[in-house]
Amino acid sequence: MHPKTLITAAELQGLLSAGSPLVLLDCSFDLADPAAGERGHATGHLPGAQYVHLDRDLAGVKNGRNGRHPLPDRADFAARAGRWGIGPGVQVVAYDAQGGPYAARAWWLLQWLGHLQAAVLDGGTGAWLAAGGHLATDTPGAAPLPPYPAAAPAMPTIDAQALLARLSDVRIFDARAAERYRGDVEPLDAVAGHIPGAVNRFFKDNLLPDGRFKPAGQLRTEFTALGVAPGAAGVVQQCGSGVTACHNLLALAHAGLGTSTLYPGSWSEWSSDASRPVAKG
Repeated sequence: MHPKTLITAAELQGLLSAGSPLVLLDCSFDLADPAAGERGHATGHLPGAQYVHLDRDLAGVKNGRNGRHPLPDRADFAARAGRWGIGPGVQVVAYDAQGGPYAARAWWLLQWLGHLQAAVLDGGTGAWLAAGGHLATDTPGAAPLPPYPAAAPAMPTIDAQALLARLSDVRIFDARAAERYRGDVEPLDAVAGHIPGAVNRFFKDNLLPDGRFKPAGQLRTEFTALGVAPGAAGVVQQCGSGVTACHNLLALAHAGLGTSTLYPGSWSEWSSDASRPVAKG
């Protein structure tokens, strides 16, 4: 079994019991306290999990114009994946304790490298504990491998210039909370509002009250009602900095609606250039 989108806690327990080659990544994070995830990992994590940090491991170098979490350099990320013990054919399971946005970013980046055997633990730490799993405090190092032999990017992206030219013919989804989308508040970026034409799909709307993803059929119905056709052609996902947008990408893939395009710079990059249009409301 090589789950490609979501894996249940019971399925993960089965893989661990079988001794299957597996890399577990704890991606827990807090944008308001960037050290919180690492502290939480030290107090308890899934047995054998390695901690990966959003800013250090799942993002590249900021220059003030490329957003708050630009994509890492592909060669750098391939080397990092190798150090985590990820090689072709090795199942990776990413998880967090925040409903999956940071795990979804790791999932997306691995797919982008061409590593398709990656899944997100549905429900994260909470689901693991609810299924009777225990937490560990040991920090085992992975047996490092050479840099991952990256293939052509399996996940499409679009940059700000191309998106600006295509505003009239793409369907843009904004994964931020409604009040940020409308421009009522902006706690993180310089300008409030959204990209003209974008529709709001808060990433938490993909989840059930217990933090697991809604069933695939329900997600398919909801996204179809928002104008997504099978194959997700012409659909662009963005958020504040290209992280929670990956949650919508994962939800679409799990729903069987295909692969949509990520705008990695998202609102943090878009709003850094005063010449780009801004919408509110």
